[in-house]
Amino acid sequence: MQQVLSLIFCEGHLWPIHHLPNWARVPWIEQISFSQVFQELRSSWPRLFTSHLSAKVLAPALMKSKVKVVYMARNPKDTLVSFYHFHRIAGFMPDPSSFEDFVDEFLEGTGFFGSWFDHVKGWLGLQKDLNLLFVTYEELHQEPRRTIQKLSEFLEHPLRPEEEDVVLQHCSFSFMSQSNMVNYSVLSNEIMDQRKGKFLRKGVVGDWREHFTPELNKKFNAVYQSKMGDSGLCLPWTMD
Repeated sequence: MQQVLSLIFCEGHLWPIHHLPNWARVPWIEQISFSQVFQELRSSWPRLFTSHLSAKVLAPALMKSKVKVVYMARNPKDTLVSFYHFHRIAGFMPDPSSFEDFVDEFLEGTGFFGSWFDHVKGWLGLQKDLNLLFVTYEELHQEPRRTIQKLSEFLEHPLRPEEEDVVLQHCSFSFMSQSNMVNYSVLSNEIMDQRKGKFLRKGVVGDWREHFTPELNKKFNAVYQSKMGDSGLCLPWTMD
């Protein structure tokens, strides 16, 4: 999403895409370097920020502003698998002892950024209070052009068909996995040790099936149903 939003607003001028890392174009609010990066943002560059923080932390300030919020979620099983592999390469994250233990932490909400279930319910529960667009990883993966059109319309930054083509080309997994402005290869091994695995690993939907045993899947589904079954949210994935 960092890459997509950068491309929507770059208006065909691709210098930032090729020369500025994505965390400089769309900085993380919770990073200790945010204040410095914020000051370094060019005045001509749109004020785009990203975060993994919960609605409980950010929403009170957002409600007092005119900001537009794009909230992106992903099938929790694929989210879990992606986060597991991220833990394995990120020097600032604890190394998971086993995949099974990591599943337990995810279901209990004791890992970094807390509970996925509370995070999704917290943000989507504020759709009436915030100018918020809900986008899923799955729809961006499966219908990229339609999703980019939906984003550009929401952001009041319409694109011509040829501009959509540029966005599609530069936010493809094949492009991003080769770009050191996106794939985090410019970081030291102490911060991101990609000798253990790539930051941009597969970019697919449904990779959780390669990791979950039938027993883990049954356990996960039971917790998912207990936490999300009565949420009233229309979420576009199945647990099978």
